[in-house]
Amino acid sequence: MVLGRIVGTVVASRKDPRLEGMKLLVVKPINPEGGDESGYVIAVDTVDSGYRETVLLVSGSSARMAADCKDRPVDSAVVGVVDTVQLDAAHESELASSRRK
Repeated sequence: MVLGRIVGTVVASRKDPRLEGMKLLVVKPINPEGGDESGYVIAVDTVDSGYRETVLLVSGSSARMAADCKDRPVDSAVVGVVDTVQLDAAHESELASSRRK
């Protein structure tokens, strides 16, 4: 699973019929602090997420196991909306030291 933030939508007037009625989102991968990572991912929304929400993103066979994605040409799916991210003390100090560099 990867953390991401919804930054946009994709509208495709012509697509595989098995994708009809599915919402396609542009997701920006993020780190646990909420900072942007490189790249973007197009994902099917399975949890009715919204713009700028932090989400859980799965890919590959895990995406095809998400709700309503079985037997569909899906490589990435949003499977959760994240309320909070909390790291243990050891990782918090690791992030703090990397910010000072």
